[in-house]
Amino acid sequence: MTQPIDTAHLWMPFTANRQFKQKPRMLVAASGMHYTSDDGRQILDGTAGLWCVNAGHCHPKITEAIRRQAGEMDFAPMFQMGHPAAFESATALAAIAPEGLNRVFFCNDGSEGVDTALKIAIAWQRMRGDTLRTRLIGRERAYHGVGFGGIAVGGIAGNRKHFGPTLASVDHLRHPLDIGRNAFSRGLPDHGAEIADEFEQRLLALHDPATVAALIVEPVQGSTGVILPPKGYLQKLRAICDKHGILLIFDEVITGFGRLGAPFAADYFGVVPDMIVCAKGLTNAAVPMGAVIVRQDIHDDFMRASAEGAIEFYHGYTYSGHPLAAAAMVATMGVYRDEQVFERAAAMAPYFEDAAHSLRGLPWVKDVRNLGLICGIELEPVPGKPTARAFDAFLKCFWDKGVLIRTTGDIIALSPPLIIDRAQVDQLFGAIADVLKAQSAAPQTMESTV
Repeated sequence: MTQPIDTAHLWMPFTANRQFKQKPRMLVAASGMHYTSDDGRQILDGTAGLWCVNAGHCHPKITEAIRRQAGEMDFAPMFQMGHPAAFESATALAAIAPEGLNRVFFCNDGSEGVDTALKIAIAWQRMRGDTLRTRLIGRERAYHGVGFGGIAVGGIAGNRKHFGPTLASVDHLRHPLDIGRNAFSRGLPDHGAEIADEFEQRLLALHDPATVAALIVEPVQGSTGVILPPKGYLQKLRAICDKHGILLIFDEVITGFGRLGAPFAADYFGVVPDMIVCAKGLTNAAVPMGAVIVRQDIHDDFMRASAEGAIEFYHGYTYSGHPLAAAAMVATMGVYRDEQVFERAAAMAPYFEDAAHSLRGLPWVKDVRNLGLICGIELEPVPGKPTARAFDAFLKCFWDKGVLIRTTGDIIALSPPLIIDRAQVDQLFGAIADVLKAQSAAPQTMESTV
């Protein structure tokens, strides 16, 4: 008999700690599409871990690359030094990035990537003489990580309210979710592209374009409950940025590496930003790693603006380009290519869409939103108990159905590994359907997590 785990000392992130520790949900192993729980059950992973295990768990080529690198060299500094794997991984990433984005700055996760991109944007504008351009624009309900820069341009109140002032020169564009006009859209919504015009008509008119350094957006807003860009919306934002000399940053921490069936959402939408922030699927989540992919001319301006022998950009992290992360990344890119993971995701997307919309008409379902292998299922909240209905579904899926889903507010968010098959899609949505039907037949005794 195994010893019980002492849960007292760990302060868990984004978790109702006291509630969790009353009945812990422990995962002890993983392979392919499944976790194994501490009571020996197979749990179908409907969330790719946390939007990140795109090629499935414990892929042997990735784990072997990490093992081999750990035996050769565990760490090497990247400050005034280098190691081959870091340069090889940057080259591999540039090879699949949109044309013109071919300079890579490594960090450790999406939060660091966002702060890095924001610093690049402001520094670049100042370097070119646009010293007034210090303002950053994000969006309402955006999630850009948990650094002070990320929560400043982010738009989720709970991530900001306890921490006081963050960055001073920040404003937010209205998000494009419009359930009234777009409920149960299949793929991109038809209505709402005009919301992009508010960037110019409202925010730039208020602040003056000459003060704005960059606009940062998630092509698909994921962590806030899957908010999709209406048709033509991102194209409008790109045109406005071009018109006014504003850098456009795509936060592709979730959408990067095949989630929409293409290397990046930039490819899927045909809109090339000036920088892409990526992480998560970059290494299949096997080792933490993030990156900012930058237009070459932006990088080159930093090189030209600094004296010979001087540091061009005073920024970085001890673990930037870490050898184990670099090895995992190169192996991951190989797996994506050789096993046609992105193509498999694109082929599965129509079946996934049909399964998602089969939930329409079930109890409490007020909207279903999908694109690629992403789905958001918005539920009617329990009166007076926000978040309770979705969190109850999360618990019942885990304990009763052997399926892992994710919730944010009263929205169920799904983002399975890209290797999911049809039977697993049926299992995933079938479990949710069963739980929602059971909820409608049972007394409403659910407890909120907030």
